[in-house]
Amino acid sequence: MEKIYIIGIGLIGGSFAKDLRKCYPKAQIFGIDTTPSHITEAIRIGLIDEEATISTIEDADMVVLSIPVDTAVKVLPEVLDQITDQTLVIDMGSTKASICACVTTHEKRRNFLACHPIAGTEFSGPMAAIEGLYRGKTNIICEVEKTSFKLQEKALQLFTSIGMRIRYMDPVSHDKHIAYVSHLSHISAFMLGKTVIDKEKNERDIFDMAGSGFASTVRLAKSNPVTWTSIFKQNKKNILETLDEYISNLTHFKKLMQEDNFTGVHKEMENTNHIKEILKGIE
Repeated sequence: MEKIYIIGIGLIGGSFAKDLRKCYPKAQIFGIDTTPSHITEAIRIGLIDEEATISTIEDADMVVLSIPVDTAVKVLPEVLDQITDQTLVIDMGSTKASICACVTTHEKRRNFLACHPIAGTEFSGPMAAIEGLYRGKTNIICEVEKTSFKLQEKALQLFTSIGMRIRYMDPVSHDKHIAYVSHLSHISAFMLGKTVIDKEKNERDIFDMAGSGFASTVRLAKSNPVTWTSIFKQNKKNILETLDEYISNLTHFKKLMQEDNFTGVHKEMENTNHIKEILKGIE
């Protein structure tokens, strides 16, 4: 590849840029971002070579969308309008149904590969970019059959070279499952953080008592609200279903406590303990 364009130079796009430097050392990497300081920082630390705009991507070998998902559904058709038949376009979004739907009938749908690399941290911006962020992580690919075989091969070769595991899934199933294992986790962290902050207004010493358990549980509450608001908006239906189930479990746990049923409390935790085996090997 000679020319790569990354739209959105934050944690996800910036970390991918670091891996692309190793895979394609001779390639030029261009950055597109609505935040000028992101471009400045990305050039200064070597994530990208130059700033670009969507109107200049007609010579791209690859275009990467790493922007909020509600923005991506607007930008992707514009990108496909500009590219050649040889250009590979991928997105890195946490929801897949809407972005796949927005280009169903586009004449260059075959150039697009819908991806979700399940990786990240609670930090954002170019300075948050991490080399090797995607190594050992799972990349969910949706509607692979709608992408030209030649471009599929190019993408899979890249993902393999940076150490990613590949999993295929339809976009509707992806959005349903990710609501449980990712989106609900972020909502829980944000609301736990809110609960403690609200309490801290009256009890100034509360954070002096916060240990590693609290810090690890609430870590996701430091995530970018712009990114996560767009995700919650795109996956609203599935998230509401997961919240109903989560609230039901919390209500049941509260009832056990109210009834002094600590045998039941113990059983609930004991039954959940096997998650240690399910998550074995996940960092």
